[in-house]
Amino acid sequence: ARYVAKNIVAAGLADYLELQIAYTIGKAYPLSLSIETFSTGKVPDEIISNLINKHFDFRPEAIIKTLDLRRPIYRQTATYGHFGREELNLPWERTDKAEILSKEAGL
Repeated sequence: ARYVAKNIVAAGLADYLELQIAYTIGKAYPLSLSIETFSTGKVPDEIISNLINKHFDFRPEAIIKTLDLRRPIYRQTATYGHFGREELNLPWERTDKAEILSKEAGL
């Protein structure tokens, strides 16, 4: 969810984004995705939701591949946490989809 939210904010679609993802046992795809922009969206929430569904794959295996989670990078996150650590170049801190999201939103 952080990776998605950072890309949405970096694309300029919203100043803040909260993403809720709900899964059910035995299903690869999420049961639901819900976004909240706290009235900071630069485009309607429906457009943001559609772009999220189009550009991000929320199946567990796809998340593992996208974020390269099988790579042993976790020792460096054992202290001082694993969010907001830009100096570590962690995959969930990337904003590599921001440009395409901004373009497709018409910004």
